[in-house]
Amino acid sequence: MNAIRLANEGDAQQCLSIYAPIVRETPISFELTPPTEEEFRQRILSNLEQMPWLVCEIDGEVWGYAYASKHRQRAAYQWSVESSVYVNAAYRRKRVGKALYTSLMKLLQLQGFYNVYAGVTLPNPASVALHEAVGFVPVGVYRLTGYKFGTWHDVGWWQLSLQRDRASPVQPPLLLNEVQNSAHWQKVLSSGLSLLQV
Repeated sequence: MNAIRLANEGDAQQCLSIYAPIVRETPISFELTPPTEEEFRQRILSNLEQMPWLVCEIDGEVWGYAYASKHRQRAAYQWSVESSVYVNAAYRRKRVGKALYTSLMKLLQLQGFYNVYAGVTLPNPASVALHEAVGFVPVGVYRLTGYKFGTWHDVGWWQLSLQRDRASPVQPPLLLNEVQNSAHWQKVLSSGLSLLQV
C-alpha cells in the first residue's frame, strides 16, 4: 500500500535511518551528531502538536519524510514556517520529495499559513531543483554561516507564498488537529501521491 500520511512515534526509527547518514556524512544538516531514536521520536511528537510531519510509506517502508516548523518565535512570525524534506538514498529520483512537499504545502495552506521558507546548504543542486519545482523562489544567501567537516558553508534561502489574499485582518493559523476533521483533509493529505514514480 502506498500512502502519504501523518507520522507517528512508531516512524521514528525509519525516519532516523534516513536522517542519520545525512548528519554523519554531509553538510546538508548542520547537526554534528545524529539524535537518538528517543530524541527523534520526541521531535516528531512535538512537531505534530501544531504542524504536519508527513511520511511517504510504500509497502510498509518509509521512503521519505517532510515537515514544517516555526520560522521564528516572535508572534508576528506565526504565519510563516520553515520546511524540510529528506528522502531515503535508495529511493531518490522517484519524486518522493516532490510528492511529500505537494501534500505538505497544501496542508499548511489549509491551516492558514502564508509563507514557507527553506534553507539549503550550498551547493545542493538536487534540493534547489526540488524546491523550485514546487514553486519556491530564491530570496538570499547566508554566506559562510555554518562550519562542518572543517569547512564553512553557505546557506541559500527560498520562499513560497501559500495564500493569494493578503487582506487584513488575518486569523491565526489553525493547529493541525483543528483541520483534521475538515472535509478537505484526506484529499489534501494524499494530493502528492499521484506524483510518485513507484
